Amino acid sequence: MGINKRKHERVDALNLLSYVTIDSDGKEWNQGMGRTLNISESGLQLETNEPIQTKYVLLISIGIEDQLVDIKGKVVYTNRGDAGMFETGIEFIEVKPDAMAVLKKYISEFNKLFNK
Repeated sequence: MGINKRKHERVDALNLLSYVTIDSDGKEWNQGMGRTLNISESGLQLETNEPIQTKYVLLISIGIEDQLVDIKGKVVYTNRGDAGMFETGIEFIEVKPDAMAVLKKYISEFNKLFNK
């Protein structure tokens, strides 16, 4: 079993999201929909129908409970998962304070319900 290098513990979570891929010059290339498989304060795993290349940065809007959270993240990896879907690891590079507050609250409440 490998060593966990993550800064924050991830919780399993299924949340719908939309994303826009942008390159290093800020040009938009693609839009898509997906869902989170897990999420933490520093990243998430995203499931999509199409692969997302690691050269892109994503502008992500996640529906968390009754809030819409906007996050900017970089693609760390993309692998083919179960049933032909693609699983993409995203490391957050920009999260506004109000979005981080929603994220922290969601993770804390999830942990209270399911981990103790």
